[in-house]
Amino acid sequence: MTRTGIDLKANPNAKVIAVDPSVIPLGSRVEVKGYGTFLAADTGGAIKGNKIDIFMPNRSDALAFGRRSVEIRVVD
Repeated sequence: MTRTGIDLKANPNAKVIAVDPSVIPLGSRVEVKGYGTFLAADTGGAIKGNKIDIFMPNRSDALAFGRRSVEIRVVD
């Protein structure tokens, strides 16, 4: 369950990112260059400042993606 109430087990294809709400407000639409548009719907203990966490329903996909620098743009 995300901070904004989205059940990710029931919605495994949700395009959600975790953000620091002091940088990107919860509920914002965020374009991640090369990966699409996501909803800023969650926070996390390690998500501080200019970091995001892209939700991936599959652990192996998340591990394969790893950590990387991405360009983002807040759409609305």
